Amino acid sequence: MRETTMPVQALLVLEDGRTFRGSSYGAQGTTLGEAVFTTGMTGYQETLTDPSYARQLIVQTAPHIGNTGVNQADNESAKIWAAGYIVRDAARRPSNWRSEGTLDAELISQGIVGIQGVDTRAITRHLRERGSMKAGIFSGEAAARSEAEMLAEVKAQPSMAGLRLAEEVSTKEAYVVEPADHGWTGETLFTIVALDLGMKAMTPARFAERGVRLHVLPASTSFEDAMALNPDGVFISNGPGDPATADAQVAFVRAFLDAGVPYFGICFGNQILGRALGFGTYKLRYGHRGMNQPVMDRSTGKVEITSQNHGFAVDAPLEGPTQAPEERFGRVEVSHISLNDQVVEGLSCRDIPAFSVQYHPEAAAGPHDAAYLFDRFINLMTNYQGAQSQSAASQSTQSQEDK
Repeated sequence: MRETTMPVQALLVLEDGRTFRGSSYGAQGTTLGEAVFTTGMTGYQETLTDPSYARQLIVQTAPHIGNTGVNQADNESAKIWAAGYIVRDAARRPSNWRSEGTLDAELISQGIVGIQGVDTRAITRHLRERGSMKAGIFSGEAAARSEAEMLAEVKAQPSMAGLRLAEEVSTKEAYVVEPADHGWTGETLFTIVALDLGMKAMTPARFAERGVRLHVLPASTSFEDAMALNPDGVFISNGPGDPATADAQVAFVRAFLDAGVPYFGICFGNQILGRALGFGTYKLRYGHRGMNQPVMDRSTGKVEITSQNHGFAVDAPLEGPTQAPEERFGRVEVSHISLNDQVVEGLSCRDIPAFSVQYHPEAAAGPHDAAYLFDRFINLMTNYQGAQSQSAASQSTQSQEDK
């Protein structure tokens, strides 16, 4: 007769006192964080290893999780950054030719506490109505305590608003990503510096396969050290935490904008550009997370289905162009908007070479509607260099005539 293992009790406790009972998934113990939901039907491994999920407990709205196992190739970073994992039906065994192990075993090996067998639809509806909130997962011996004790521990943790996390998830050492390592056979087109605030592995790959060399730099890198690399452009990545805490990165971006270096930012990089231009940011009720977020590119009228993961947004006028609050940067307009709630999804500067989007054009595991944005940045650098060369030639001609 086949032996069966009795499930280990686990509880999800939300800040407002709502609790959900299930069984342990992954490691046993206690984990705290902000409960958020993501609507992606695929890509659970990419989701878990996305550094933007640091300090968060992920509710997976897709009911079946773990079906395809895990493998090294699909990781977006060196480890799982999510603080905890909440699923309805965890696969008993994976079935996929690329699988190298089970998700359950991977969660255990990395010490990630999770819960399974809960009504993720009910949890998602609760978070949509009440907003993302502090939460905790308690399993094994930790779940034997009173609910009052567990709730007190949940409430005592810091809120996501005001948290500075980019330095925690950023690379500790600078490194270079070469185009030749990603299938590019021609000469390198451009060299850019990329400030890693929680960058996913697919981002430098998307640049490199287009002939762009990246110097990936730690979040604390100074403008002077980055500029010493003589970049053709600057890129700011996605990342976790409150953009209101990113004063150092905002100053970094302002210095590059003042120097006239072309700029491209995604997600956190969009919020930082917004703050560099003088706009504010605010926390969304429950954020945008998943691979099916509709966004309109207002310059073309085209609707893109995008991958997103953010809980904060830029507070900028939807109708424009308008003068940036930091007036030296000229005019700016909201280039993309969310079709679900009209949240700012992109900024485009009219008088300086800079733009950004709130979503993820690298989008592993998809969709790929927004991959053209990498080409748009290459075009921006090309046009900027052309204008600079033309200006230099004109000045040289004028100088000769003056003689």
